[in-house]
Amino acid sequence: MRKAVTKIGPLDAVRERVEAARREGKTVALANGCFDLLHVGHVRYLEGAKAEADVLVVGVNGDGSVRRLKGKGRPVMPAADRALLVGALRAVDHVVVFEEDDVGRLLLALRPDVHCKGTDYAVETVPEREVVRSYGGRVAIVGDPKDHDTRRLLARIRG
Repeated sequence: MRKAVTKIGPLDAVRERVEAARREGKTVALANGCFDLLHVGHVRYLEGAKAEADVLVVGVNGDGSVRRLKGKGRPVMPAADRALLVGALRAVDHVVVFEEDDVGRLLLALRPDVHCKGTDYAVETVPEREVVRSYGGRVAIVGDPKDHDTRRLLARIRG
């Protein structure tokens, strides 16, 4: 089994891996998120994303991005730790940390066949849907209903 750390790479390295997979005739999906405290909803989301293609790349928001998106006190764990945990999941083939607040740049760099978002979205509400359509990709909504979220989990932990 590959160690999770070998799945993590900078964008250029992950792009090379994606291009190699495509030369082998494989399809590619991209999922993304903060993954601040890995929970069952994340696992189901990533397993659903993996079911959409042969290769799953996961974009993990960098620390500054999480802070801007989630607010004070976040992230709980640094990006390197979150990337390692995500990379340890069997469904995940490659992980890249990105600093932007959305995945538009990753989508254009990797051009995945499928961009996967969780069930808190509909295809029509995915912010990057036009970017995906611009290169001929598709958007898929995957995972279970959003009954789990990090904010509620943190509130329970903090009591």
